[in-house]
Amino acid sequence: QVQLVESGGGLVQAGGSLRLSCAASGRTFSDYAMGWFRQAPGKEREFVATITRTGGASYTDSVKGRFTASRDNAKNTVYLQINSLKSEDTAVYYCAVDRFYGGSDVRRWLYWGQGTQVTVSS
Repeated sequence: QVQLVESGGGLVQAGGSLRLSCAASGRTFSDYAMGWFRQAPGKEREFVATITRTGGASYTDSVKGRFTASRDNAKNTVYLQINSLKSEDTAVYYCAVDRFYGGSDVRRWLYWGQGTQVTVSS
């Protein structure tokens, strides 16, 4: 099994920054693609970023230039650095892993963490 625990969320003013972490355990971390997703109030869960096994990252258009995803395989951890926060970034942020999939379709990711709340105030 693969277990994921997100942390680092909280309340921050618009324009501020946060770094989210996702710690993984259970299987060989480096063999998995990883992704970040978020779910805002009243909305469906949506793709934010994906990270390949080798560290290449892709982002949804609304976060490009502000969010940076990275991974540290030695620490079994992935990160999401969030800068220049906007009110529309308010959501529960989830990380996910999958052995065979690394795309943007939320339905195809196998393992999920419990999520961490990010709230942006003005």
